[in-house]
Amino acid sequence: MSHWLRLTLLGVGAMNSPRFAPAGLLLRCTGHRVAFDGGPGAEPPPGRLDAWLVCDEHSELRSVLRRRAAMWDVRVLATDLRIGEVLVRCHPVVHTSHPAYGYRIEAGGVVVVWAPEFWEFPAWAAGADLMFAEAAAWDRPIRFRGGVGGHASVRAVAERAAKHGVRRLVYAHIGRPSLRAIDAGLRPPAGEWGVEGRTYSLRFSHEPKGEGGIRRSPRA
Repeated sequence: MSHWLRLTLLGVGAMNSPRFAPAGLLLRCTGHRVAFDGGPGAEPPPGRLDAWLVCDEHSELRSVLRRRAAMWDVRVLATDLRIGEVLVRCHPVVHTSHPAYGYRIEAGGVVVVWAPEFWEFPAWAAGADLMFAEAAAWDRPIRFRGGVGGHASVRAVAERAAKHGVRRLVYAHIGRPSLRAIDAGLRPPAGEWGVEGRTYSLRFSHEPKGEGGIRRSPRA
């Protein structure tokens, strides 16, 4: 039996983007829905929500996201999750001075990665069929003050994704340097710009493996 994993970009902007809503994703599969990150203008559409996962529990948008999530009667968390046939694993990324994460979504052999912010390309993204990735910087990385991480450049992300066997790369955290590159007609060396509202669909085979439902493993 085949099912579809559907991923809709709710937003593709970096923090305070003048053009796009904050980077966010909605996962849909077999009646389940899970939101990832987002913020004002990048909320999931009405309907039941199983969980709202974030990459940074200390981000500047945390208060806004908590209020938004309460409207769906869920909490904002960085955690592992299992819903039906879909396993979502929360993995650490090198990004800033406090813990930050990305997500590896697995279903019937299909792998999707949501990692919109990182300083170093996450090795755990290797072999992804689809990866939503960092794009705050264009040709030079953005280093945070004090040398505590930052944002990798699009050029570096493209190179590392190719070396890690990522099949389709979508930039989903577009910052001002990348906006200037877009306006100048420049294209990434590999991958494509994310489009708000676009749905990316992957088909997978379902093999029953015990009980479904929702299981969470909160992060410290």
